[in-house]
This record gives sequence, C-alpha cells and structure tokens, in this order.
Amino acid sequence: MLYAEVEGRGPRLVLVHGFTQTGRSWGPVATDLARHHEVVRVDAPGHGRSAALALDMVEGARLLGETGGAATYIGYSMGARLCLQLALDHPQLVDALVLLGGTAGIENPAERRARRRDDEALARELEQVGWPNSSVRWLARPLFAGLDEAAAGMDARLANTVAGLATSSGWRGREPRNRCGRACANWPCRCWPWRGRTTVASRSRAQAMVAAIGPNAELAVVPGAGHAAQSEAPEAFLAIVHRFLARTGTTPAGS
Repeated sequence: MLYAEVEGRGPRLVLVHGFTQTGRSWGPVATDLARHHEVVRVDAPGHGRSAALALDMVEGARLLGETGGAATYIGYSMGARLCLQLALDHPQLVDALVLLGGTAGIENPAERRARRRDDEALARELEQVGWPNSSVRWLARPLFAGLDEAAAGMDARLANTVAGLATSSGWRGREPRNRCGRACANWPCRCWPWRGRTTVASRSRAQAMVAAIGPNAELAVVPGAGHAAQSEAPEAFLAIVHRFLARTGTTPAGS
C-alpha cells in the first residue's frame, strides 16, 4: 500500500501529487475539499513515506487503486499520468477523473525519446548533487515560473529522498500514450483533463485526449495560471473542481 492520510467525510476523493511533492503538497486545497468529502492524500511511489517503493507506471497505478479504492481521482502532472493509468487498467475504481497538467502522453517517437533522456539526466543529477540542491534547479524551470516561495511548498518537497526520487524519475516519461483513444471512449466515468496557462503543444495534447474520449470528457482552463495551477491559483482551481464534482454527483446535495 502507498502511504496515505485521510481527512473529512463524504464521497471519496483521492489526490495524487506531482514529481518532487508529497500528499502534503495539496495543503489548503485538500482542506477545502475535505469539508464535504473524504479526502485521501497519497504519497506516490518514490515520494515521501512511499519513498521505498520503486515501481513502474503500471504497478504504481495498481497500488494507487489498492490504496484509494473506488473514488474520484484528482491527479497533478506525474500524478495525473498515474491516475490515467489506473483508469485505463482498473476503470471500475474510477468514478470520475480530473487530470491537471498531464495528458495521455507524447505521440511523436523522437519527442518520447527526448523525454526519456531528460528523465535519465534528472535521475543522474539527483544522485550527483543531492536533494535539496536539485530542488532549486527543478523549480527554476520555466514550467514553475508562476510559483512564489509559499506556493512552491518546499517543506513538503524536502521530505523526499534522492533514492526515492531517482527511482520515480525513471518512469515519469513512460506514459499511457495512445491507449487513451482506444480504451477511454466508452468509459463509464467522466474525465476532465484541464490545464492552466500552457504552451500550444501541451494544450493540443489535452484537446486531442478530450476528442479521443468523447462526450465523457471536458477541457477546462484556469486563466493566467501555469502548470501548477492548483498552487498558483487555488481558489480558481477549486471553483472549477467544485463545479465538476457537482455535475458528476460527487458533491453531496446542499453542500
């Protein structure tokens, strides 16, 4: 089982964080959602108190399902890919799905190879310079330009270890890719892949996934926010999620 912390009562939501974070990184977002839901914040494989679990995407998703059970899954970046893998492999566990900053993957073979090289380089850097030194370089990427010091959540990130993150970065690029179009068109769950401020390429991938899934999927955008929209603009993020949960019947009536 993955390490998880649970708060609140009501329909279950499972929150899955991004690379270098932990379940604690959801912070006030988790607290808000727990007002009307049972919120399960997991530490993903290789992270936090699940650092000793070196798993590939398929096994990581399986363990995520064993930990979270039947629920609405909300995943960010690496966590979004993990949630999507779970929905593909074990759809009976996924009532609804929110994917933030993650898509079905990269179709272009050259781009996929480049992504794997980046993952391997990151693993080497972690081993050479250590953590937290690598954390400064990681958050200096343009992807996180919208994060201020508080939103970066360094306390949670520094709970990670070099060994855990290095094993995790080894499978970050092994995404579910094109299975989405073949397997998700008839999903019984509703899927809302959404992003904040994005590049043309990343938005086009999200739009392609929505088109592949069909009427069960929608695309939403947080105006002015970047890759980590849940941290950059938590109120706007929550407004979108609450509307989605209400439409899918996941929020109790009268809440």
